[in-house]
Amino acid sequence: MPQQLTLDIRPERNPTLDNFVAGANAELVARLRAAAQPRAFDAVYLWGPAGCGRSHLLQATRAAAEQAGRRVILVAAEEAGAELPCPPGGLLIVDDIDRLGAAAQVALFRAFNSARLAGLALLLAGPAPPLELRLREDLRTRIGQAMVYRVQPLGDEEKAATLHSQAGQRGLRVDDEVIGYMLRHTPRDLPSLMAVLDELDRASLERKRPVTVPLLKEMLTKFNSKPNAS
Repeated sequence: MPQQLTLDIRPERNPTLDNFVAGANAELVARLRAAAQPRAFDAVYLWGPAGCGRSHLLQATRAAAEQAGRRVILVAAEEAGAELPCPPGGLLIVDDIDRLGAAAQVALFRAFNSARLAGLALLLAGPAPPLELRLREDLRTRIGQAMVYRVQPLGDEEKAATLHSQAGQRGLRVDDEVIGYMLRHTPRDLPSLMAVLDELDRASLERKRPVTVPLLKEMLTKFNSKPNAS
């Protein structure tokens, strides 16, 4: 019985700053490389919608800091409480800051106030620019004083180049027609496109068929026909 297509969006293993497709985000990536190094105070806020690469960048910066010997702590907003770990000389990373509770917002405000003297670096991320965050006004002001970067989306040419590169690394031949169809008929964020490429690779091996538009259409048809497909 043929297997059904499951387009699970799986996070990339071992995210690094090197395997992040920077596109127009070269300045941001350079800033994160610097923040990962043992150094004095720094404060960076990056924002963008789901699928733009925020989580990749945070995890990659944590890995870079660990490799550089800087103490680093990554906190999910939902798990943050009235106290935040602020190791002197370290790096505190907080994701989804729009989800911080009232007590955690106070704790982050205090972290801002003490960070410079402690040599603590702050790396924060959320879905919107500072003024649009539903947070305490004093905390929004502090975040707005940090270096603020929007994670810029990749253009179609950059996405196509990335897909060709990833396919080549797998020994998979994917022509421009297939890439174009993916960009027109599947979710356009890079994690989703990579998930489709994963399935194409698997389907090509299982069916002993080259990667073509008809094969891609078969996969998408099976996925869309699943009862729980949205």
